[in-house]
Amino acid sequence: MAIKYYKPTTPGLRKTSVVVYSDLSKKPQGPRSKFLSKAKSGGRNQHGHITVRHIGGGAKKRIRLLDYKRTKFDIPAKVASIEYDPNRSAFIALLFYKNGAKDYIIAPAGVQVGDQVISSKGKVEIKPGFRTVIKNMPVGTIVHDVELAAGRGGQIVRGAGSYATITAVEGGYAILKLPSGEIRKIDENCMATIGQVSNVDHMNVRIGKAGRKRLMGIRPTVRGKAMNPVDHPHGGGEGKNPIGLKYPKTPWGKHALGVKTRKKNRLSNKFIIRRRK
Repeated sequence: MAIKYYKPTTPGLRKTSVVVYSDLSKKPQGPRSKFLSKAKSGGRNQHGHITVRHIGGGAKKRIRLLDYKRTKFDIPAKVASIEYDPNRSAFIALLFYKNGAKDYIIAPAGVQVGDQVISSKGKVEIKPGFRTVIKNMPVGTIVHDVELAAGRGGQIVRGAGSYATITAVEGGYAILKLPSGEIRKIDENCMATIGQVSNVDHMNVRIGKAGRKRLMGIRPTVRGKAMNPVDHPHGGGEGKNPIGLKYPKTPWGKHALGVKTRKKNRLSNKFIIRRRK
C-alpha cells in the first residue's frame, strides 16, 4: 500500500497523509455472523468512574470477529477479499474454505485476492499466509500472529507491519526476536503464520489535524503544567514554568516516565532471554 500526501490547500491538509485503500474491497464481504456491535465505554468502568483518560466520541465501529486459532487443518482456503478493519492497524482477509466455512484472519503482507492459504500441523510451504507449528519452520523465517501457549490462538505480533524472526529451535523451545527487540523462548509446538503483517506503511501516516483524532475516539490531552496545583503536581506558577520536580509525575503523583511496571515474580520471566531496549 502507498501513502498519499495531500497538497496544503487548507491548514488541516497541510500535514495530512493517508494510506491508499484502492486495492481493498469497498464494502465488508463477510457473513453477518462475523460482525458484532459493542457500546462505547468512554473510558469508564462498571461504576461509571473514568479509569482511562482521553477516551470518548469517535465514529461508530462494528467489531470483526477474527479466527486467531485457524483450526481447520489441511483444508485449503481461498482469499476472497482484503478489507479495512476500523478496530486495528492491519488489514484483514476473508477466507473461503473448501468445506464452505468463511473466516476472517489478519491479512499478511503480499497476499492478494485469489491466493490460496492453508493451516496445518505438518510441514507447509514457506509462503505468506500459511500457518503451522514453529518447529516445522526453518531458522530465519519471519512470522506473525504467534501463540504463547499451544492451542490458545495468536496473541502477539499482530500490529500493522510487524513480524518476529525465528532465530533458533532447540530443547523443545523456539527462540524468537520480537518487534520490540525482546528475545524470548516459545514452545516449539505453538503455531504462527508465515510472513509480515499487512499495511506496512501504517507507521508513516501523519494524522494532520485534531478532528481526525476525535474520529478515532481520542479526546484532547491537557498538559499538567497548564493546570492548577490542585489538579496536577506540575501545575501552578506565574506564566510558563518548568515542572520543578526531580521527575515527571502523573496527576496522582506517581512516576510518569521510565518506570518499570512489570511484576518481578511474573511466571513468564523465565522465558525472556533479553528484555526489550
